[in-house]
Amino acid sequence: MRNTKTMRFLAAAAAISMLATACSGGSDEENTNADGDTVITWWHNSNTGSGKDYYDQIAADFEAANEGVEVKVEALQHEDMTTKLEAAFQSGEMPDIYMERGGGELADHVEAGLTRDLTEDAAGTIAKLGGNVGGWTVDDRVYSLPFSIGVVGFWYNKALFEQAGIESAPTTMAELNDAVQKLKDAGIEPISVGAGDKWPAAHYWYYFALRQCSQDVLQSAVVSLDFQDECFVKAGESLEDLVATEPFNAGFLQTPAQSGPTSASGLLATDKVAMELAGHWEPGVMQGLTEDEQGLGEDTGWFPFPAVEGGAGDPAAQLGGGDAWAVAQDAPDVAVDFVEYLLSDEVQKGFAELDMGLPTNPTASQYVADPALADLLAVRDASPFIQLYFDTSFGTSVGGAMNDEIALVFAGQSSAQGIVDATQAAADLEK
Repeated sequence: MRNTKTMRFLAAAAAISMLATACSGGSDEENTNADGDTVITWWHNSNTGSGKDYYDQIAADFEAANEGVEVKVEALQHEDMTTKLEAAFQSGEMPDIYMERGGGELADHVEAGLTRDLTEDAAGTIAKLGGNVGGWTVDDRVYSLPFSIGVVGFWYNKALFEQAGIESAPTTMAELNDAVQKLKDAGIEPISVGAGDKWPAAHYWYYFALRQCSQDVLQSAVVSLDFQDECFVKAGESLEDLVATEPFNAGFLQTPAQSGPTSASGLLATDKVAMELAGHWEPGVMQGLTEDEQGLGEDTGWFPFPAVEGGAGDPAAQLGGGDAWAVAQDAPDVAVDFVEYLLSDEVQKGFAELDMGLPTNPTASQYVADPALADLLAVRDASPFIQLYFDTSFGTSVGGAMNDEIALVFAGQSSAQGIVDATQAAADLEK
């Protein structure tokens, strides 16, 4: 059940969408250029390096194969894209093709009438993607086509680990703390975190919750929005213990996630820190932040989040999620053809070869050449349970309150109990 506040937002979004359509004279007029061609707008976040070039070429190839169609591409930095998308959801001025992360966020967009049902229109592609579409299904209807699904873990610099005398990747928190101390002793900043954008910091608490709580407790919380199990406080205590070891880069509270060489990703890509907790997108991001577009190159390593002693969670369980292409409710039909093209064998093969993510089309998995991504893919496929990012699972209101309070713990301004209290208060408003 959704609360009255959410319903008011959804009603307002739907009303604004209808008003925008009425004022503009309808989507047909908006989607036609001066030459009479059908125009479809595509927003994505591969805004640098070879990834941007690849997507530009895909758009050009689609136009060449579909006479009378123009693909208007807008490549945005990730945080800029999410901010612009949020404004689009509120105003109804949607791009025709955009990225959806699934979970409660998608359910809200579906309920507001913003996102097109692809169940029949893209049935062939959905069948090929199989169970990968599960996170983007609402009431047995498929609303987006996932193009990359991965898990979060530690990306690290092999050369800096060797310089610090670290012989193997940590598998427990005790081993991680030992590695942090060895890096400090070697004069190397251990870990970068983009706490300025909050969500990268929140991933630490998410993982501690995954290690401290059983799968049943976590899955029950997604439905009941009840966070009273003591494991949620233990997750915060584990986070407080980690922060107390001072493992993070100087100025981490203001550090952005991915934008520029001083971002958390930029610090790792340029040998300024040894590790960063990030998702499967990290190699592609780092490539765009170095002049040679190679990121860490052969020094790139990856290991899963360590086990937490005494926790009720399965240490093999992973935190993750993915991205999917969605089509706006009022987009031209050719927009559906375009997202199916994006999931084709041909396009997903190039996506894998460029290490832009972990492809969902099963024919493309063999082309993941990066050894670190191949390691991640093996862990993903062996995981007994992948927990969707909590801020995506719980939706904007609860997830936002959760992330805000976790960031305050990083700043020393809140506590393990404070995270639970703030999250529960936001959740109670949703009941």
